[in-house]
Amino acid sequence: MRKVVASTFVTVDGVFEDPGGAEGFELGGWSFKYAGRSEDELKYQQDLLSASDALLLGRVTYEGFAKAWPSMKDGGWYADRMNSLPKYVVSSTLHKAEWNNSIIINGDVAKEVAKLKQQPGQNLLIFGSGALVNGLLQHQLIDELRLLIHPVVLGRGRRLFTDGSPVGLKAADAKALGSGVVLVVYQPAGNEK
Repeated sequence: MRKVVASTFVTVDGVFEDPGGAEGFELGGWSFKYAGRSEDELKYQQDLLSASDALLLGRVTYEGFAKAWPSMKDGGWYADRMNSLPKYVVSSTLHKAEWNNSIIINGDVAKEVAKLKQQPGQNLLIFGSGALVNGLLQHQLIDELRLLIHPVVLGRGRRLFTDGSPVGLKAADAKALGSGVVLVVYQPAGNEK
């Protein structure tokens, strides 16, 4: 059985998107300022992608990736893998997915993801995709939630976790990376409240 692993960049105050023009940061600056700045973070990203054989993405993340990854000519192994993996994009509004090996999921998302988990293979990897992460957490379909907490407090912007039913998690691992980012790995705590 496959696992669903979500890996998401967040600030200390839980923001996962750039609110645009945050004081002292250019667009995208709060995360890109730290991305790939240390060998251990690069290894983490490579190991994460190596352990996965499909991407599971929300529409917004998918559209951003589909615009960027196919044109990355000097991305080496990582770019080749991103472009070649099957991509399942969850959207009720997207009617055509042109990035190589993309399939749209627009029905009962929980049911479709549960079916994907039952297939043999490696991890189903989610990058970003806040609404998708929240929905799958509510349906207890995420096996690992990996937060890359950046040493930044923005004070505004869309938060990763939205209003909804509480979800119990237990810390499985934590590590400070050389870039100053802290990786915290959570797993579901079961039905504990």
